[in-house]
Amino acid sequence: MEVLADKLRPKNLDEIIGQQHLVGKNKIIRNLVTNNHLVSMILYGKPGIGKTSIAMAIANTLEKPFRLLNATINNKQDFDIVIEEAKMQGEMIVIMDEIHRLNKDKQDLLLPYIENGLIILIGMTTSNPYHRINPAIRSRCQIFELKELTLDEIKEGIDRAIPYLKGIKVDDEVKNTIAKLSSGDLRNAINLLEIAYYGSSKKHITKEIIENINPKAIFFSDSNEDGHYDVLSGLQKSIRGSDVDASLHYLARLIEEGDLDSIYRRLSVIVYEDIGLANPSLGPKLMAAINAAELVGLPEARIPLGTIVTEMALSPKSNSAHTALDAALEDIENGNVGNLPVHLKTNSPLYKYPHNYPNSWVKQQYLPDNIKNKKYYQSKDNKYEQSLNKLHKEMTGGK
Repeated sequence: MEVLADKLRPKNLDEIIGQQHLVGKNKIIRNLVTNNHLVSMILYGKPGIGKTSIAMAIANTLEKPFRLLNATINNKQDFDIVIEEAKMQGEMIVIMDEIHRLNKDKQDLLLPYIENGLIILIGMTTSNPYHRINPAIRSRCQIFELKELTLDEIKEGIDRAIPYLKGIKVDDEVKNTIAKLSSGDLRNAINLLEIAYYGSSKKHITKEIIENINPKAIFFSDSNEDGHYDVLSGLQKSIRGSDVDASLHYLARLIEEGDLDSIYRRLSVIVYEDIGLANPSLGPKLMAAINAAELVGLPEARIPLGTIVTEMALSPKSNSAHTALDAALEDIENGNVGNLPVHLKTNSPLYKYPHNYPNSWVKQQYLPDNIKNKKYYQSKDNKYEQSLNKLHKEMTGGK
């Protein structure tokens, strides 16, 4: 039996919910389709936010032959069949889920045909393609990141689903609760609505029915009126402000949502943006905590996460490194660049190799002439950065 979420799958780009930065008027994917010039691409983002919908809408709009493959489930023979079909058709869109799991045999099979344009690949993944997808595939694809759906966009999807459920009764409060429980996953929201519909005696969906299906509804509907991103913001600002109790409170709210990926991503930003050089050992410690949380899963994942968040909140803070880079980026964006000094260019005989000198340091100019006296990095007054400054002065003789 076809589930409701599949019945609601968009037929064209106009029916896509969210992702207007890609499919909106004059946006990149919209223009590629309008100009009938499709390129191989990778769509990545959280589950249930429109990756498959966009891929299918592209194929339907262009009226091109397409096949669906899963990098894990489909075997090499399935790939061979699709390639033969592509040769007969002259061109084929291959929509591939779990592309980050594509093994070398299947990849080697596809690469020549992606290269010559016989196959236009639309890969989909929830993993960061810059880390998880083989460079040979990645270099042949344009990468597009899908954004998490907002509460209003989830509710728009719920409203589209309601006419398919004959006789349903559901008020705005319940729709709001379903949307919050979905954690940005539209498919999850529609599935919950459908289960509640068929799980009720008179097709009247109440908060009590939702609570019976998912006990977290009590937390979402009664206690958490703040948006998901606001809670993430509260976590970061509490850690930045060194308030350990508030940090643990917002971490607990995020754990209650069960959205570990958002926790991992935000903590990875915080450890370098807000703690940085004041305590650089926390970067590897955070990765170890994330790996442990992934290994054990919920509910035990709360233990390594609680430990690392406590240490992050209690740690000294510094944003000196990333603000220094931002200052350098501002110069680049404003065209304040200049040519490399001649002695830094490839194979220049004028270059002085520092390791040939005492302390592995020798005075020479590294920045372009027009910004040669520029100072991007301004250290903060913490033990680690001060120790770096001291070592740097000893190495360079204070220069």
